[in-house]
Amino acid sequence: MLDWFLSIFHAAVSTGRDVLPIIVILLGFQFIVIRKKIPNFKKIIIGFVYVLLGLTLFLVGLEQALFPLGETMATQLSDPAFLNQGGNLETLTWVDYYWVYIFAAAIGFSTTVAEPSLIAVAIKAEEISGGKISAWGLRAAVAIGVAIGVSLGAYRIVSGTPLPIYIMIGYIIVIIQTFFAAKTIIPLAYDSGGVTTSTVTVPVVAALGLGLASTVPGRSPLLDGFGLIAFASVFPIMSVLAYALLAEWFSKRVKKPASDNSSSGSEA
Repeated sequence: MLDWFLSIFHAAVSTGRDVLPIIVILLGFQFIVIRKKIPNFKKIIIGFVYVLLGLTLFLVGLEQALFPLGETMATQLSDPAFLNQGGNLETLTWVDYYWVYIFAAAIGFSTTVAEPSLIAVAIKAEEISGGKISAWGLRAAVAIGVAIGVSLGAYRIVSGTPLPIYIMIGYIIVIIQTFFAAKTIIPLAYDSGGVTTSTVTVPVVAALGLGLASTVPGRSPLLDGFGLIAFASVFPIMSVLAYALLAEWFSKRVKKPASDNSSSGSEA
C-alpha cells in the first residue's frame, strides 16, 4: 500500500514539474502581452487541478498495468512452448508467430478506437464538415490503419528486416495517394497519423514491441523493440486517404447510373 502512495506522489511531482512550463507561458502571455485578467479564472484553476490528477493517475496506471501487461502478452505469445515447437528456438520461423500478428492487429485497432484525441478530432471533423465526414467512419479507418501497421511492425521485429525500408515505402505510398485524394481530406488524413499515437495507443504498442524484441531470438530491445509507433503513425494516413478515395469512387458510381437514367428519360 505504501508503494502505491509513493508511486502516486512521485508521479504527481513529475506531472507538476512537466505542467509548470505550460502554466508559466500561458500566464506570461496573458499578463505581459495581452495585459488582461483571465476570464473564468476559478474554472481554469479547477481544470488544471483535474489535469494534474488525471495525468498523475494515468502515469501510475501506465507503470502498474499497461506497460507490464503489454510486455507480458508479447512474451507469452512469442514463447516457443506456446508456439508448439517444444521449446526449440532453432525451428521457429516468422510464420509460427501468427498469433503475435493477430494480437498486434487486435490491440492496435482496439486502443485506437478508444483513443481520446482521435475521438475529439473525429467529432470536430464531423461537425465542421456538416456530416459529410462520419466520426465513426474516420475512427474505423484510422483504427484499421493502426491495426495493419502494428501487425506489420510485429512481423518486422520477428523477421529482423530493416525498419527504414518499411517507413520509406509507406511514405512513398502516402505521397502517391495525396496526388489523387480530395484536398479537403488531405490535412485530416495527415493529422490522423499524429492523434493515434497518444495516451492509450503509445504505451501498449511500445510495451508490445519491447516485449517481443526481448523474446524473439537474435533481436535487441534497443535496436528492434522501438519502431512500432512509427508504423502506427504512417499507416493511418494511408488508410484515411484510401477511405476517402474509395468513398469518392463509390459516390461517382452511384451518381453515374442516376445521371444515365435521367438522360434516357429526357430523350423519351
